[in-house]
Amino acid sequence: MQEDLRTELKSEYSESIKKTVIAFANTEGGTILIGLDDSGRVVGVENADETILKITSSIRDCILPDVIALTDVRRETLEGKTIIRIRVERGASRPYYLAGKGIRPEGVYVRHGASSIPASQAAILAMIRENSPSAEERRSLDQELTFEQSSVFFEKHSLAFGTEQKKTLGLINRDNAYTVAAQLLSDQCPFSIKIARFSGTDKIEFQDRREFSGSLLAQAYEAGSYLALLNHRSSRFEGLERFDCYDYPPEAIRETLLNCIVHRDYSFSGPILISVYDNRMEFVSIGGLVGGLTKADMLLGVSQLRNPILGNVFYRLGLIEAYGTGTRKILSAYAGSRPGPQFDISDNAVRVTLPNRNSQAAGGTASLADFSAGWVAETEKRILAQLGRQPLSRNALQEKLGLSQTAILNALRSLRQKGSITQTRQGRSILYSLKR
Repeated sequence: MQEDLRTELKSEYSESIKKTVIAFANTEGGTILIGLDDSGRVVGVENADETILKITSSIRDCILPDVIALTDVRRETLEGKTIIRIRVERGASRPYYLAGKGIRPEGVYVRHGASSIPASQAAILAMIRENSPSAEERRSLDQELTFEQSSVFFEKHSLAFGTEQKKTLGLINRDNAYTVAAQLLSDQCPFSIKIARFSGTDKIEFQDRREFSGSLLAQAYEAGSYLALLNHRSSRFEGLERFDCYDYPPEAIRETLLNCIVHRDYSFSGPILISVYDNRMEFVSIGGLVGGLTKADMLLGVSQLRNPILGNVFYRLGLIEAYGTGTRKILSAYAGSRPGPQFDISDNAVRVTLPNRNSQAAGGTASLADFSAGWVAETEKRILAQLGRQPLSRNALQEKLGLSQTAILNALRSLRQKGSITQTRQGRSILYSLKR
């Protein structure tokens, strides 16, 4: 008998046996025979019961994920001497690794010929990809993660964020290892968002550049705040009435940014790229549409989360809604404006272009009617937010929002026509409330 890809001979028990078990579980399975020397000569094992106890304890305590179900350890008699046979099946939860070393080359072993050798980084990644249904569910290669930034957001929403909550959310797997989703929310997140500001309508004259790193939650807020600073507001007057209109609907920027973060493919390493020109904003996110969906499906509001764990966290924190409303919100924010948002989709990327409504270079309409429409839409949102707390009269709304009577009346009229609010008389006053 000789050693080969699926056979290992040991004259006696040693701690190196657990490396061989890992190598067999990570490769094609195999058998370890204790009590045979390298030439195949039977030398036998003394104290077989004690040795079996050492083997099973070592396998149970030193290898992750659990390989007990993949192994069979038993004593046998060969040529009148006692030997120990360890059968190891190929595992379905690869890579298996030494608990004290982690998912690194010094902790992961594979079989190469008749030897058990450390796996290369590429081989480890290949095993992770092969045995994980999605990128975010894979074990994170970095297990030394901290969550100071994300904890702030959970605390702000009065949500617990301890070990049990991380397990429930899918940030810690059944082997108590951090997943890629956890890494994305950790302070050590390896992905980033890059924003560049250009003068004019091309990339010739560069003005400013920012890169946001750390937890994706922190990136979302910091990048969103910076984009808000770049979103200028223009004003026009009709008589004494002032109308304001942002270059880009804030809702459109918010939804596009969140879509880039939640829907991108994190099996690729590149950053999210956002370019701001005089006439447009361009958002480029890695990863095309999830298999089976088309651009027409997306525009209709059909949504399939590529990263459901990440999406669930953003949903719990009130950043996104449970269903695919993001694209429709972007389109709705540009209702009445020309041109509207543009969606370009390839196999591995999505680009969303938001036109600047106040830029003549964008081909947009900078007419007073558009400014009025944009201003009324912003006022409507503020009114709905107030009525969400309690019914109010026009005078109360005017006082709370600091707007003119004409402005409030125009917005209320628009909301009534849309069926968003109702009015009831109370004494001499009319109270407005949200339509239930």
